[in-house]
Amino acid sequence: MEENLEVKKAIIPVAGLGTRFLPLSLVVSKEFFPLVDKPVIQYIIEEVKNSGINEIVFVISPKQKMILNYLKKSPELEKLLTKRKKESALNELKNFEQMFEGINFSFAVQKQPHGDGHAILQAQKMATNDPIAVSFGDDVVDSHEPAILQLINIFKTCNAPVIALKSLPKEKIPAYGSVVVEKIANNLYKIKKIIEKPTPDQIQSNLVIVGKYVLTPDVFGYLKKAKPSEKGEIILGEVFDAMLSDGLPLYGYEVKGEWLECGDKLKWLKSFMYMALKDDRFGKELKDYLKTIK
Repeated sequence: MEENLEVKKAIIPVAGLGTRFLPLSLVVSKEFFPLVDKPVIQYIIEEVKNSGINEIVFVISPKQKMILNYLKKSPELEKLLTKRKKESALNELKNFEQMFEGINFSFAVQKQPHGDGHAILQAQKMATNDPIAVSFGDDVVDSHEPAILQLINIFKTCNAPVIALKSLPKEKIPAYGSVVVEKIANNLYKIKKIIEKPTPDQIQSNLVIVGKYVLTPDVFGYLKKAKPSEKGEIILGEVFDAMLSDGLPLYGYEVKGEWLECGDKLKWLKSFMYMALKDDRFGKELKDYLKTIK
């Protein structure tokens, strides 16, 4: 019997503490930091939807209310805008709400922040027994073809987990998850080993892991068996390494597009500037303004 290769569900973990963004993250969840005039999480949702996925499971913390409010319709605001004849704002609100049409949202709770692998494990029941996409809120890829869709297309040919990769200068790689690979085709690799935050002498490629994946159901079995690290975390990269040790295939694909990182203040600011400067509404004036700053 041929396995189902359709990827119709996605997990989006948003339960992180956001400690790198203190003190702002005390009042605003980091996935709601803006890139121009949309929060990071909206780019993630749009990417998932544009990849043909119609079910999203958010992994949230017990106190995470912002995402719940964001996904609700606003009939009172719509009524007020209609009464005040604010047509431009009303159209923007309706366009925003239409973006969520056709998507089913559900929520799993991660009671304690015990690592990225632990976050994904909380969504297992809702993932059922199908392949599933995962997109963390720290990474946006600005591309013509959505990054998740790029991974899905690779998954359909290999029927094994696929990890998004990007190349970086060697001096930056120790801050990321590095991979040892065998090149198969253009942008496509068979992963041999994953090294979290490698020392310079451990680096064997210029490729690092982006927080986007297509996973098969057997990943959840490995997540369940995984031993927590010294910090009490279940690390997805270590789970992948256990799968490789058991002879299971794992593929990496260097996704096309601009990788916009939002994991700390400086990376987020750079990503904000990139999106703002290329925006048709604001880019030209912002570029002119930057020339005046000394």
